[in-house]
Amino acid sequence: MVATVSAVLTSLALPKANLPVLAPIGAAGLFWAVIGSSPRRGFLIGFWAGAVYFSLAFSWFSETAGTYIAPFGFALVLAPALLEALAFATAGALVAFAWRRAAVPLAPLAAAAAFAGLEWLRSIGPLGLPFGNLSYSQVASPLAPLGAFIGSFGITFALCVPAAYVAALLRAPRDGALRRATVVAVLGVLVALAGAWWAWPARRIDTPTVHVAAIQGNIPQTIKWTPAAFELARTRYAAMTRAAASSGPRLILWPETVLTTDLNLFPGLVTSTATLARQARATLMVGAKQSTPSGEYNSLYVFRPDGTLGGIYQKRLLVPFVETLPAPWVFGRLPVASLISRFRAGDSSGVTDIGGFRVAPLICWESAFDGAAHRAVRDGAQALVLSTDDAWFGTTAGPFQHAEIAQMRAIENGTWILRAAATGVSGIVAPNGRYVRTAPLNTKRIVRGAIGLPQPTLYATLGAGPIAFALFALYAAIVTLGKRRYR
Repeated sequence: MVATVSAVLTSLALPKANLPVLAPIGAAGLFWAVIGSSPRRGFLIGFWAGAVYFSLAFSWFSETAGTYIAPFGFALVLAPALLEALAFATAGALVAFAWRRAAVPLAPLAAAAAFAGLEWLRSIGPLGLPFGNLSYSQVASPLAPLGAFIGSFGITFALCVPAAYVAALLRAPRDGALRRATVVAVLGVLVALAGAWWAWPARRIDTPTVHVAAIQGNIPQTIKWTPAAFELARTRYAAMTRAAASSGPRLILWPETVLTTDLNLFPGLVTSTATLARQARATLMVGAKQSTPSGEYNSLYVFRPDGTLGGIYQKRLLVPFVETLPAPWVFGRLPVASLISRFRAGDSSGVTDIGGFRVAPLICWESAFDGAAHRAVRDGAQALVLSTDDAWFGTTAGPFQHAEIAQMRAIENGTWILRAAATGVSGIVAPNGRYVRTAPLNTKRIVRGAIGLPQPTLYATLGAGPIAFALFALYAAIVTLGKRRYR
């Protein structure tokens, strides 16, 4: 019962509820439910809690797409929820093991490291699914500055430390050493927060000078892929681009696959789009597909102000079972396999110069992976541009969760982000993770504003690897070297 309630409370920290204070409360309940149990029971408790949490956090996955595989649309939520629940389950087993093995004052620290480390582990690789991370709920909380130094997984660790100690104290209230350790742990987190705030580069942001615009055409997903909608998109986005050009932007960004075709196969369409960029006197980035002899790509076409095609960014990280079919020799037998796209993955960060200022594109799903943004910054990007199609998810929590993730990427890398979403939420995110311009969901809107130079962060230099290594090393050291004094 405690695990179920805690999982529900934790899910309410995410959009649309947006109650970040419930994240540590829910985490404390999850730790309490596991502490004192066997590793096997901890695994089962964690799995159940994870299944509940991710089913709620991923409830928007089946919006629109679920109708294509009805009556099995529930599988779009349940299958990934059960897969990600294995991370909670493994964390539960590790927490229970630490409570049995480690010294009481250090066991909660190991528990927090295990949970944060498993959050990192489930967020990487070809089947990684970095949605529902606890840290994302904290982009506007006092924990946010930590992201510039130890990233999103470090924020999760900082959130879980006091939660684990409180849970342990409730389990062993008479242990004096644990009480003292709890005070030290809470004070340590508070000191870390104060230090991060004081040293946060984005606490003072240079005035942005690069004028940009994002076009939100608001064409619903239910009609997007029809022939009539193609012409509607072409004319609407062209008209809105001409309107945006009046403010003199250096860059104009369209959402993902606005033009629902292989753009490179239609020379006339390429020419008219290039002419549009020349008339706007701006770099124009257009989401469309690209067909090549090696396969089809989800791409972002870059048209320069002189009317030439400057390059094509090919999406590098593809959504498994949506844009690509992993292990087709196994999953190709699924009844819905024919509905899954077979896009190929690109291999370039696509850093583009727009009049002496360098930006790098991300397409939709890619922004959820901290490594994609980190690599782009490492390759010389001074700002990020995010082209996405969140119209798949209607008015559910999906568009808001995705928009929140962009805030975390800005905090981690200290960069400005220009975000264009088909039906919202489009906007401009400052290096401190705050939206300075937004377009509400389901509105036709031009987002105008400016982006500027990055505020360099420690995390932009290190990336997630050292943080993850430190978390697992901390856990291993505590359970290996610590000696249990209390059972």
